[in-house]
Amino acid sequence: MGIDSLHHITRPAKDGLEHPKPIFLIHGYGSDENDLFAFAEALPEEYFIISVRAPYAMQPYGNAWYAINFDAEKGKWSDLDQARASRDLLHGFITEACSHYHLDAHAVSLLGFSQGSILSFALGLHYPASYKNLICLSGYMNEDLYEVAANKEAYKELHVFASHGSQDMVVPYEWAQKTPDLLSAMNIENSFKTYPMGHGVSPQNFSDLLDWLKESSVR
Repeated sequence: MGIDSLHHITRPAKDGLEHPKPIFLIHGYGSDENDLFAFAEALPEEYFIISVRAPYAMQPYGNAWYAINFDAEKGKWSDLDQARASRDLLHGFITEACSHYHLDAHAVSLLGFSQGSILSFALGLHYPASYKNLICLSGYMNEDLYEVAANKEAYKELHVFASHGSQDMVVPYEWAQKTPDLLSAMNIENSFKTYPMGHGVSPQNFSDLLDWLKESSVR
């Protein structure tokens, strides 16, 4: 596995920073690396931004981290084997990217939307020593995609900002509502915000995550 294992685009940090902190942008189902990259110009300039394309191409366009299928027997269901494979592929890529771009591997932030949010939770909770900040937008914690550490001290450096629309018809708000309790049970510092919107990111939502990110820089 190397830096070419996943297609990606970057926005370098401001000049003069040695080993800048990275933010990895992880898009949702049916999208690509250009989607969340629209956030890059508004993210703090001291961060090195990397937006990653999911490995599974869809038709006629877009990509996915794992398949979501619909059938009469199971209804809507996710391919968990693909999801775990993407989790591990992305974790390896992030390790390689930190080395390749000379980034601070001890201050990695993930910003994911929808399926990318689900995967961000999975990465941070399965490999807690490797991540500092999880920004999880319009997703939920799929407990089939991570193993809870026996010692809660494993999560002491992890911080989470999660948000959801109360009118979300794609990822039900009821699923996301469990997030604060699940994280608090693991002794993970977290902030959970609800907005009167559907499946998306409102201006207030984005402003709140920027404020949270600025606060995280002094932790």
